[in-house]
Amino acid sequence: MSLWPPPRSTRHSTNRRRRALVAAITGAVLALVAGCVAVVWALSPGTEPDDGTGVPAAYAGTWSGEMSQRNEAGEHVVDWGASLKLEAGSQRGTAEWFTLDCRGTITLTERTDEGLAFDYVETYDPEQRCIEEVSLSLRRGASEETLEAEWVAPSHDGTLMTSTGNLK
Repeated sequence: MSLWPPPRSTRHSTNRRRRALVAAITGAVLALVAGCVAVVWALSPGTEPDDGTGVPAAYAGTWSGEMSQRNEAGEHVVDWGASLKLEAGSQRGTAEWFTLDCRGTITLTERTDEGLAFDYVETYDPEQRCIEEVSLSLRRGASEETLEAEWVAPSHDGTLMTSTGNLK
C-alpha cells in the first residue's frame, strides 16, 4: 500500500483548458469587432430620416463648382474650386477646396425655406492657405441641378472675404 495517491490523467483537464482558451479568444475577437463597429458608427455622418432639422433631400448629394472670392472693397482676389458632400437628414457634411488643397467639416446651423447655413471647420490644410472657420450659405439655384453658395470669413489679416458661385 502506498502513501501517495495514484497519478491522475491529464486527458480531461487539457480539454477543459483548451475550451477555456478558445472561449477567451472568441470573446476577445467579438469584443474587438463590437468596438470597431461602435467607433465607425460614432465617426460616420448621421443618416437619420429627415425630421425637419437635417439637410433636406433636395440639397443632398455631391456638389462642385467654381467660387469667386472678393474682399470688402469688392476687388477680385482669387477663383477656387469647391466640392460639398451632403447626406439627407444629416447635420454634418464635408467640404473640399480642391484648388487650394484644403478640406473640412460643415455643420448645419440653420435651415429655412430660403436655404441652409453651415459652419465650416478646417480639418486639412498642409500649406496654411485656407481659413480655419467659415460661414457657408446655400440656396437653390436657378435650376434644380444647381445650388448658389456663399462663403464668408475674415482672412488671416482680418479682411472680410466673400466667395460666391454655383455648385452643380
